[in-house]
Amino acid sequence: MVDRDEPPKPLPRNGAGSLAVVMGMCAIVFAFVPIVGEFVAVPASVMAVALGLVGLWRVDKGIATNGGQALAGSVLGIVSVFIFFLVFAATSGL
Repeated sequence: MVDRDEPPKPLPRNGAGSLAVVMGMCAIVFAFVPIVGEFVAVPASVMAVALGLVGLWRVDKGIATNGGQALAGSVLGIVSVFIFFLVFAATSGL
C-alpha cells in the first residue's frame, strides 16, 4: 500500500555522468587529429574527467544512478590525454 504522507522520490540527476561519456568520446576521436586535437581534445578530456568525478560523487551521495557512465567518462578522458600526447610527440618530431 502506498503511504500518501510520503513525498515522491526525486528523479536521479544523471546529467554529469552522461555528459562525461559524451565528452570522453569526443576527446578520444579528436585526440587522433594532430592540430585540432590541441584545441578540442584537451579541453574535452578535462571536462570528461571533471564531469565524471562529479557524477561519481553524485552516485556516492545517492543523487544519481549512473556510476558506470561516470567512471567510463573519466577513464575516456584520461586515455584521450595519453593518446593526445602520443600523437603530439609523433607529429612534432620530439
